[in-house]
Amino acid sequence: MMPACDENAPICRRRPWARSLRAGGVSALAVLALTGGSAQAAGPVWNVIGGDARRGENRILAYGCAACHTIPGVAGATGNVGPPLTRFGERTYIAGVLRNSPANLVHWIRNPQMVVPGNAMPDMGISETEARDIAAYLYTLR
Repeated sequence: MMPACDENAPICRRRPWARSLRAGGVSALAVLALTGGSAQAAGPVWNVIGGDARRGENRILAYGCAACHTIPGVAGATGNVGPPLTRFGERTYIAGVLRNSPANLVHWIRNPQMVVPGNAMPDMGISETEARDIAAYLYTLR
């Protein structure tokens, strides 16, 4: 199992406000309250370095993820073999075993059978770049 992603690791960076919230930063909460915003309105909590959400949507279609998953924003993605990916960016765990972080999500997308042998998600031969794009898209789902 890969370790949880460190916010200073090269594969990912947390949004600055997320670090403040996690540390209990009152000023970040005040900004959210004053602007009437929420974490959802601010966009994804995680940025996937090198990932492009627009390409990710196309890669989701190309790899046929829609056959097994319901994925908001992806045409025809109404599968029910795997879990729905609705609000994926707000989840704490990936596949119930990995802490939700960009490094772990990229690892899961590329090697789901290594993480949970025998699970329903097949290894699809997805490259690191493709996995980063898919992860970037999934983190927009809030």
